[in-house]
Amino acid sequence: GKYRDFIHQHFNWAVLANSLKWPSIEHHQGQLHYQDALDVIHMIKNHGLKVRGHNLVWSVEKNVQPWVRDLRGDTLRNTVKNHIHFMMNITRGLLEHWDVNNENLHGQWYQDTLHDPDYDLELFRIARSSDPNPTLFLNDYAVVAKGDKTKDYAQQAQRFKAANVGLGGIGVQCHFPVEQEPDPYAVKQRLDTLAAAAAGVPIWVTELDAVAADEDKRANYYEIALRSLYGHPAVEGIMFWGFWDQVTWRHEPGSLVRGDNMEMTAAGRRVLDLLENEWTTDETHMLTHGDQSLTVRGFHGDYEVHVRNKGQLLSGKTQRFTLAKQDKTVHISL
Repeated sequence: GKYRDFIHQHFNWAVLANSLKWPSIEHHQGQLHYQDALDVIHMIKNHGLKVRGHNLVWSVEKNVQPWVRDLRGDTLRNTVKNHIHFMMNITRGLLEHWDVNNENLHGQWYQDTLHDPDYDLELFRIARSSDPNPTLFLNDYAVVAKGDKTKDYAQQAQRFKAANVGLGGIGVQCHFPVEQEPDPYAVKQRLDTLAAAAAGVPIWVTELDAVAADEDKRANYYEIALRSLYGHPAVEGIMFWGFWDQVTWRHEPGSLVRGDNMEMTAAGRRVLDLLENEWTTDETHMLTHGDQSLTVRGFHGDYEVHVRNKGQLLSGKTQRFTLAKQDKTVHISL
């Protein structure tokens, strides 16, 4: 209902928080539950949104389901390989990104259990061989919102890039500490460190939230965070980790909207003003003759070009495209 409509109206990317995780898909060995997740992905894509896959494997021991924790040696290797092949097969053509090995800085259960410190690299090789199309990501926390693991993450990204296993993106979660104003200087410094470590590999903010009970404070926290992240040249995308108080782990103090009626909080109004006003390119140009070219300088993101003649929208002439760091040329025949 209203939650779904809000997503379709205000966002161009989505991620399923839990439904694609292995414990959700196969909590008990051989009992697979994935159709609901696929149905949601199809619904999202039918409304023009792109979808991230989160996640293939989670290396923190408490997040490995018990039956997997009982496996060892080649049995464990083959089970993981089969799971990755299965997940990438059922989602083929549906997902733009995959978080391959979640929070590997904070847990190395698979590497430790297999006595193979390079098994993290092998997981990327398996994923790449399963489907070469999705961009493969590392994903971790305490690397930008906090700096405990920034240097470790930079070294990990460097190692993955050097190993040439298909690392396509660095995911930084960005769960800012409760009741703490983000520090834009620290955010920039940490992003600079990660960007330098794996030059050319884009950074995505994968799980953003900021928390304050006072909603005006919360609005300020989100604005500081977003300006710091959006303004960094290595950051190519920003995902919120929930926005409605009823389905976000941060509940009301981290929400952009609240209640059954999806009431906008001060933070929600501030965020949408940034995304849909300040950082949106909305221009109108008059064409006076054929073969005319126009140059527009715009914010990175998804665009629609509409053509009108004497106020009437010309059907079949609308074009959609994504503007990134490279110039984009769009041809429209009239």
